[in-house]
Amino acid sequence: MALLTKDFDYHLPEELIAARPLAERAASRMMVVHKESGRIEHRMFRDFPEYLRPDDLLVLNDTKVIPARVFSDDERTEILFLDRLSPLEWRCLVRPGKRMKLGRTVTVGGITGTVTEVFENGDRLIRWDSLVDLDQHGHLALPHYMGREDEMADRERYQTVFAKEEGAIAAPTAGLHFTPEVLEKIPHAFLTLHVGVGTFRPVSADVITDHVMHSERYVVSDETAERVNSAGRVVAVGTTVTRVLESLGKPVPAQRGETAIFIHPPYQFGVVGGLLTNFHLPQSTLIMLVSAFAGKDLVMEAYRQAVAERYRFFSYGDCMLLV
Repeated sequence: MALLTKDFDYHLPEELIAARPLAERAASRMMVVHKESGRIEHRMFRDFPEYLRPDDLLVLNDTKVIPARVFSDDERTEILFLDRLSPLEWRCLVRPGKRMKLGRTVTVGGITGTVTEVFENGDRLIRWDSLVDLDQHGHLALPHYMGREDEMADRERYQTVFAKEEGAIAAPTAGLHFTPEVLEKIPHAFLTLHVGVGTFRPVSADVITDHVMHSERYVVSDETAERVNSAGRVVAVGTTVTRVLESLGKPVPAQRGETAIFIHPPYQFGVVGGLLTNFHLPQSTLIMLVSAFAGKDLVMEAYRQAVAERYRFFSYGDCMLLV
């Protein structure tokens, strides 16, 4: 029987949504879900290394979040810089769209951009006269559920300590718990997937198989591919790493490309053997991915317990380890 989007719903009291990070990155709580036995433990993230085997390889996403949300000089237009197609051309999401028809211009920091194409989904291709300084004029596009504008502190905290490759709209949030001290003790490798605005888009289809997944760009290096293929068990840090590795399959090749893989029950995993992830929105593609990994009933029970135990949810919240 086809699974419905509403099968992945759960009740979340608003006060459990983490609007701000903890004072210390590694101070998060960690729920541990044993997928074979169904046992659920309530631990702390600092206990994470206890659950790793000697031949495990941790794989993390080293994408770097850019301050992609910009307002025009007249403050009448909001622009989200989605994807850099050339030095002066960006694919953008604009609001309100009716003001930005083909040939229209907009100014940011005195630099003029012209709409040169309107894509089928409503995105605009904007060509700028010169480089727009996003660090100066941009804001982080924080998830709507935080219920606030970005602050200077978010420039550091809504970014992993290993972020390197610029291009993400949203942070790969499972990586936010790590400090350099935690990471240096664990064998690890990196890949890059630039988390796009699609990660915030809700599932509107009633039947999950009718949902059309967004596409995101990734890069897997020779070194990472080699280490993944020789690892005893691959532990993915986050759903972004999981989607890249599972879209490639074993042996994982070194390549750059795009993936629109939608992982949901009854998907069989071929590469990833362990998963560290945050708690995700009800009815989202991400909770569906986690349900495919450990079984829907067990995952929904884990979420019920997380609410009862008052875990902190979403991007700045606590984490879940599934092994």
